Amino acid sequence: MAKKKTKTPAKPKAVKKPRKPISFKLSKQQKILLGSFLFFLGLALFISFASYLFTWKADQSTLTDLTDREVPAANWLSKFGAAISHVIMYKGFGISSFILAALTAITGVYYFFDFTRGKLRSFWFWGIIVMLWLAVFFGFFSDTNDLLGGMVGFEINDFLQDYLGFIGAAFLLAFIAVVYAVIRLKLTPEKVSSFFASKKKEFTEEFTTQTDVKDSVQDSVVVDNAFAKANKEEESPAEITLNTATEKTKTAFEKNIENLQPTIGKPKSKPAPVEMIMEIEVPDPEPESTADEIKVEVEATKEEVVVEKTLSDKLVADFGEFDPTLELGNFKFPPIDLLKDYTGGQGITINQEELEENKNKIVETLNNYKIGIANIKATVGPTVTLYEIVPEAGVRISKIKNLEDDIALSLSALGIRIIAPIPGRGTIGIEVPNKNPRIVSMRSAVAAKRFQEAEMELPLTLGKTISNETFVVDLAKMPHLLMAGATGQGKSVGLNAILTSLLYKKHPAEVKFVLVDPKKVELTLFNKIERHYLAKLPDTEEAIITDNSKVINTLNSLCIEMDARYDLLKDAMCRNIKEYNTKFKSRKLNPNNGHRFLPYIVLVVDEFADLIMTSGKEVETPIARLAQLARAIGIHLIIATQRPSVNVITGIIKANFPARIAFRVTSKIDSRTILDTSGADQLIGRGDMLYTQGNDVVRVQCAFVDTPEVERIVDYIGGQKAYPDAHLLPEYVGEESGTSLDIDKSDRDALFRQAAEVLVIAQQGSASLLQRKLKLGYNRAGRLIDQLEAAGIVGPFEGSKARQVLVQDIVALDELLNNE
Repeated sequence: MAKKKTKTPAKPKAVKKPRKPISFKLSKQQKILLGSFLFFLGLALFISFASYLFTWKADQSTLTDLTDREVPAANWLSKFGAAISHVIMYKGFGISSFILAALTAITGVYYFFDFTRGKLRSFWFWGIIVMLWLAVFFGFFSDTNDLLGGMVGFEINDFLQDYLGFIGAAFLLAFIAVVYAVIRLKLTPEKVSSFFASKKKEFTEEFTTQTDVKDSVQDSVVVDNAFAKANKEEESPAEITLNTATEKTKTAFEKNIENLQPTIGKPKSKPAPVEMIMEIEVPDPEPESTADEIKVEVEATKEEVVVEKTLSDKLVADFGEFDPTLELGNFKFPPIDLLKDYTGGQGITINQEELEENKNKIVETLNNYKIGIANIKATVGPTVTLYEIVPEAGVRISKIKNLEDDIALSLSALGIRIIAPIPGRGTIGIEVPNKNPRIVSMRSAVAAKRFQEAEMELPLTLGKTISNETFVVDLAKMPHLLMAGATGQGKSVGLNAILTSLLYKKHPAEVKFVLVDPKKVELTLFNKIERHYLAKLPDTEEAIITDNSKVINTLNSLCIEMDARYDLLKDAMCRNIKEYNTKFKSRKLNPNNGHRFLPYIVLVVDEFADLIMTSGKEVETPIARLAQLARAIGIHLIIATQRPSVNVITGIIKANFPARIAFRVTSKIDSRTILDTSGADQLIGRGDMLYTQGNDVVRVQCAFVDTPEVERIVDYIGGQKAYPDAHLLPEYVGEESGTSLDIDKSDRDALFRQAAEVLVIAQQGSASLLQRKLKLGYNRAGRLIDQLEAAGIVGPFEGSKARQVLVQDIVALDELLNNE
């Protein structure tokens, strides 16, 4: 048999690795070196050109042989300066070559400091055009001096004159100058005329004022002479002179009034549809009153008051007022340096080109729909710019409101919101996001004077408004806050900003937090300040609640605390917690009678929808009760959810939460669920939010506080002396503890055995199941469930869930019942 030839396996071909593309991106060091080189090169060119103006004739001989070191050059940069100036100025662009030196130096500065180089290309483009224009323009005077336009300017000018003539070449240069003024400098006839009109008005007013002063001085001299003459001669000509002087003064005054009086009855001219001057609002300090005011002094009547010193007055005199912070008297508030400044200490930078571009697009879009604009004004904020427009008479507001999508399309921007009209201003607002939004740091919000000097019970600094003002509100006056928004839009950061605000303003003795965190990761950082600021139930390990089953106990415990506080207020005859604590500090309430200093309690729930899904009515009922009654005794609720549907935020909850914060949501229905109006679906995200307290809606950029910043704050507070334990809430014993009323067999229901078999077979401990299977009423089925729990057949109460069946089958049930 012939041997089969075995084929040797082919060797795999070597795969060539693709070459890495050459990267032309410069490193930081390369940018610094390149920037330094270009800056000094531009400076050298400038010096060479300046010297060449005076030494170019003397250096003509040195240009023939630059290699001969024996021949000196008169230029300040020697032969290099003479040669490069001869090439660029004499054979190039003349004295306009200084622009080239300036552009080179500016480029070096941009690379050295690593500025954005978007404007640099614009500088070079327009700089070269101006350099060529000047060279051609000075070419008209090349007969006088060769250096004015250089060889390039002379040749181009000569070429233009050959084909267009002198006048045609001049017209062409004039047209290019107009193009530069309109496109680059944004000059329009309206701007030029308004500039000269304002200057003329200033000059006229100054001249009129000087003339009036001169006339008044002359009139007073005439009057004085008239009186002097009357005293001497005691005749009537003095009266004639006086009357003449008075008439002269009156005539000058009436002329000034006529000059200042606006024209009445003239028809208003319509503004130009394309060009419009936009006013940028800059907040001015509040003007002081200059009018002469007559002060009325009121003398208070003195009454004799007989004051009897009470026991509380004597205690205050001996020991002073009660200080709740005395136990932690050395407590120090966290310094502002723990927070990061994301702005670098810079304020808002106004991009004039962006404002002008957006203004023109808004006006053009409205003109396309035949909507005239009488005036437009821009207010620049950290992330959004508000354009306030005043439409012409007869324009319907709804017509502008319906153009929201068209304006967004023309501006190519996300999150356009139209406020029609702006309450209290009589204008229509168009909010447009900035191309380069600015982060509002928590440091700037906390350091603001408005927050530091806020005389509020529970001040919260939430961020900054469109007008770049720090937005500070009082949680005690809200009195409860509802936050909602899609996932990742800033709810958790908003909660951290609220808690940080209170940590920077309130002592641990003045406020306590009850934190509910179903996510288990958002609020866990605050565990470090448990013995300073947190409150919890007795016999619980962690103060931050992450188990939904424990939330029900905590909420009911807060209801018990609320009832107890109302009893204390009733005994003290006070209407709210502020009056009560003031009375207690004044030692007018006896601690032996149960009175104590009451700190504010803030309940924070991070994900409310999860609680509603798992516990339902067991959570909604105490939440609604707290929201209705807890305001006066200092318990305030902050609830956040990312699913603002109607079954989560019910009507009972919405009715008791007038203060609401809406971050960006996905639909108008969600926006109306939170705010009762649309707008939250048009936000841009990343902390952009709408705040309302039952009246106006305010757009705010939420202050950003990062996790490392919160960690530094809680570490600083946690490292100080603390209370022995967290603030303990009243103990609550719920239905889950079970009952022992029906332990006796003789008290069991006649259907006990059948009920046990139904639940064991179904493996579901539910009273409703017994109602259906055994045709019972709810009360009897509930008693059977209690008896089965006492017998160990079903487990304890678990909220809205069915009870667990502890017996596996009928055989095990028979053994259990027979062994009793």
